[in-house]
Amino acid sequence: ATAPAQARLIFLAGACPLALDGGTVGPGDYAAQAARCVENLVLALDAAGVTLQDVIHTRVLVASMRQHDLVTAWDVVRSAFGDHDVPSTLMGVTVLGYDDQLVEIEAVAA
Repeated sequence: ATAPAQARLIFLAGACPLALDGGTVGPGDYAAQAARCVENLVLALDAAGVTLQDVIHTRVLVASMRQHDLVTAWDVVRSAFGDHDVPSTLMGVTVLGYDDQLVEIEAVAA
């Protein structure tokens, strides 16, 4: 992906599967956590005045050593982007920052 020469780049810290009260949504459920991460990502993008269609790169972090778990999270994230085939990196990691957190999504938008 490339950003137009005059584009404003927006770097988003990892969207986490947190509810409004700060608790982790869907402990043990990769799909539920990925869905909440997407919801929180959309909120952050909206605050910056952009949408998922403006995203030019994502990094999806999944706390698991099982490929199946990574694919479960990825399917949710990929579905949210629809026809916008954004370049992405899918990574299995040992642990993430919040209690019971399994998924996190970083993004860059232009």
